Amino acid sequence: MTTTQRKPADVSEKQARRVAEAARESEWRKPSFGKELFLGRFRLDLIDPWPGPEPRPDADDFLARLEAYVRSEMDGAAIERDARIPDEVFHGLARLGAFGMKIDKEYGGLGLSNLHYCKALTLVGSVSPAVGALLSAHQSIGVPQPLKIFGSPAQKKAFLPRLAAGEVSAFLLTEPDVGSDPARLGTVAEPVEGGYRLNGVKLWATNGTVATLLVVMARVPDKGITAFVVEGDAPGITVERRNEFLGLRGLENSVTRFHDVFVPEENVIGGLGKGLRIALTTLNTGRLSLPAMCVGAGKRSLGIAREWSAQRVQWGRPVGQHEAVAKKIAFIAATTYAMESMLDLSCLIADDDRNDIRIEAALVKLFASEMAWQVADELVQIRGGRGFEKADSLSARGERPSEAEQILRDLRINRIFEGSTEIMHLLIAREAVDAHLSVAGDIIDPDAGLGRKARAGARAGAFYARWLPTLAVGRGQTPAGYAEFGPLAAHLRYVERASRKLARSTFYAMSRWQGKLERKQGFLGRIVDIGAELYAMSAVCVRARAERRERPEGAELADLFCRQARLRAEALFAALWDNTDALDVKAARRVLDGRYAFLEEGTVTPPSDKAWVAGWQPGPATVDDVRRRIPPPS
Repeated sequence: MTTTQRKPADVSEKQARRVAEAARESEWRKPSFGKELFLGRFRLDLIDPWPGPEPRPDADDFLARLEAYVRSEMDGAAIERDARIPDEVFHGLARLGAFGMKIDKEYGGLGLSNLHYCKALTLVGSVSPAVGALLSAHQSIGVPQPLKIFGSPAQKKAFLPRLAAGEVSAFLLTEPDVGSDPARLGTVAEPVEGGYRLNGVKLWATNGTVATLLVVMARVPDKGITAFVVEGDAPGITVERRNEFLGLRGLENSVTRFHDVFVPEENVIGGLGKGLRIALTTLNTGRLSLPAMCVGAGKRSLGIAREWSAQRVQWGRPVGQHEAVAKKIAFIAATTYAMESMLDLSCLIADDDRNDIRIEAALVKLFASEMAWQVADELVQIRGGRGFEKADSLSARGERPSEAEQILRDLRINRIFEGSTEIMHLLIAREAVDAHLSVAGDIIDPDAGLGRKARAGARAGAFYARWLPTLAVGRGQTPAGYAEFGPLAAHLRYVERASRKLARSTFYAMSRWQGKLERKQGFLGRIVDIGAELYAMSAVCVRARAERRERPEGAELADLFCRQARLRAEALFAALWDNTDALDVKAARRVLDGRYAFLEEGTVTPPSDKAWVAGWQPGPATVDDVRRRIPPPS
């Protein structure tokens, strides 16, 4: 029997925020370098000395075998050209164990650390970002990671060996009319005898066309959003289309319909109503996989820029010797070093399990996705017309097929994947002001009564009496501060001073705007971007010092990056208070009201009567199923 589908509800802004707030991990059981940084406490001791990775000969052997495979057997150009990952690549990766990199050995996986896992993704992504995305979506947000953290022993035993052996998983949250606002989720899991009946449509499911196991987020009436493991071939599931994108042309991304799909009750992950918390917790470490691809792109961009700029001669000199190009090369080199340093550090502190890395993982995702895009853009500019030309076209006329334009296209999605830049700004900002809200939140909460406000006032008074004096002076004002870092000490002194300035700025903003601060997204975004620059500066300095004997040239890159980052941070500090944010909001409202529609005159708009966001109707599919199943190796 078909049930009436619950369409996405009209949810108020307050309701949506409450849903998101209920899902976030509210307690801080472990120290966090990022959290302390935003509070004006430069806890260098949490990341220095550079954490030493556990010796893993088995992981090193896997990386060596993986490199040999992708070098000789994986044709990234063919995947890009055909928009398809061949069956043989699935088989080859399965034989190596690549689908079980994050799965514990007891379930047939490799049990790699976050560091080795991200090294593997960097390696694979440098040959084919589409394959890197396949492996990342399968393990970082697909079935393995939620089950690793929240799954029951029976669930792990039932599903993880299959995935480690080469079956593919996908994560299904987004819907046609629901993106970063899960409070409006329309997919419903209705309780029935022995389980749940699932109805709804999911959009942009990476790996959705090839996945045989799915994590599906659905609303259980009166219980909330819940995570389920769903068999990809269960009756009632239809893959209605494979989506096509600007980049990652080999990506197997689907629109998937669920019509009266039965899910056994033992397939609930972590309990009813825990779905969003599971998703957010999974992403705490899952977000590390995306910067791994950014690092690979940075390394590849640096190689192309270096070789081309040394050989291409214009005006009597190699183009890399002209200052305009030299500045771009320096930016690419320094930024790639910083992205790798941030990622490696975040992985290492995640692996030692002594620190809470939710802010660090979010910062490196934000920083790497934004900066890698700039790196690729500069690479295209360095290459000139050849940067705009496809690799196959270059090769057809006898030139080296460097894929600069593909790197640019493939990287663009990273500013949207797993939390857009705008959402990351808000997410990190919420964590950055958590200490303030925990003591003073009721003061600015319009729903709080006088009693709550009075108690909050007492808590806030005690907290700020202790905290504010610590923001006045610090080690960064001491000329000999951090002297053990040699020439890099000045940069760490800057980070310490800037951390306190950042905290003072946040406190002033809360005092000035109070509850309206959450709407000052321009301000909050700059606060977060400053924090990202400071984390990156800290990472490169600590890494360079740790590697000073075997790689002394790292200090040069660390110094270069810090000088560039300080300029960006100072510009962001200035823009906190000197900006056009309020005017921009007014102008945007006028644009939306049609006041400036005259600017659109003189162009031709393609005719279309289709909606900007496609609706969906409950019921069985009315189109053919386009799912792809990988046949067993012959």
